[in-house]
Amino acid sequence: MKTADAVPPAATSYANRRAYERMSARFDVRFKEARDAARALHAYSLNLSAGGLCLRTSRAYDVGARVQLQMRVEGEDFELEGVVSWVRDDAEAIGVRFVDVSSGDQERLQRVVSSFKR
Repeated sequence: MKTADAVPPAATSYANRRAYERMSARFDVRFKEARDAARALHAYSLNLSAGGLCLRTSRAYDVGARVQLQMRVEGEDFELEGVVSWVRDDAEAIGVRFVDVSSGDQERLQRVVSSFKR
């Protein structure tokens, strides 16, 4: 697995470094830019947090690539920008960290993620 921030091997490197709780969630994700939409063909989430998501795609992205995402989750529409944090070529999956999220979108994301706990 390729990651944007490699951590030296130590017992603490296995700790969950996420700032937000992650929940399993499957929904379609569209890429806003036409070149990315054609490149990904079909993408869907494997999990979601208020800070990012794991996407299953048919094409890999480079770590550090910026992506514009559109998604509808639990009746809420989102248009978010993200940065690819890691790539798992064997699983055709990428981790996307959301960037420049407005406070309103951040609150909606947290509410949506919390709804998966019910």
